Amino acid sequence: MARLRALLPNIILASGAFVVLLPFYWMFLTSIRSPAEIFDVSLWPIPKVFDAGENYARAANQVPMARFMLNGVIVCLGILIVQVLTAVPAAYALAKLKFPGRKLLLTLVIAALCVPIQALALPLFVGLAKLELLNSYFAMMAPFFLSVFAIFLFHQSFRSYPDEIIEAARMDGFSEMEICWGLVLRGSLPSLAAFSVFSVVAHWNDLYWPMIVVTDINLAPPPLGMLFFSDVESGANYGALMAGAAIITAPMLVCFLLARRHFIAGITMTGVK
Repeated sequence: MARLRALLPNIILASGAFVVLLPFYWMFLTSIRSPAEIFDVSLWPIPKVFDAGENYARAANQVPMARFMLNGVIVCLGILIVQVLTAVPAAYALAKLKFPGRKLLLTLVIAALCVPIQALALPLFVGLAKLELLNSYFAMMAPFFLSVFAIFLFHQSFRSYPDEIIEAARMDGFSEMEICWGLVLRGSLPSLAAFSVFSVVAHWNDLYWPMIVVTDINLAPPPLGMLFFSDVESGANYGALMAGAAIITAPMLVCFLLARRHFIAGITMTGVK
């Protein structure tokens, strides 16, 4: 009985891992199958006819997949860089500086976490249309330049940074920006890694906003590019479609695996569950 209790958490975790990983496994399995086996419910990893080469070649050549990936990198990195540049000073001010209205501003930041992008989509679209900025990288990035989630996450991390070190740095002549970027952020690199994973994965997988502001296939990020691919294929060749999905999913898996240790540390030290 005691042994069963010791194994129970592992069994539960293994079951959860199976449920989470099953869609990825099915995607990869479909991407290497022939059209005749697509709807086979078997989970056997070796297909009767191995069509991986044809499916992946069609996914890479039927549409400009490399262009979609490049667009995704440009959009995700552009958003992440501006988010960090705006969120870090704001979080430092809310966490370590004393000024009137600080608690009110923090309350507004927390309240803004409840506002979805869908609620702001119409005024943002109208504004970009009047400025003639639709069908551009800027249109895909601009609504996300200010991230209240980043401000909240960094604020929670910066709060634990020792005030004594900050006071000593001020006495040594450091400016507030030097303290913010050179000391406090450097001591919160796990939080930066955690937010980077959140941001890149969220915007790499975002379909809603690019579908609204982009109609040019040459500007399409990966999820929107898959819609163009589906149109080309008329939804018939699921093996090639899953091969395309595997191609655009692989960078995110690699990104998470490389940053998983810092990601977990960042989530733990900020108390975000």
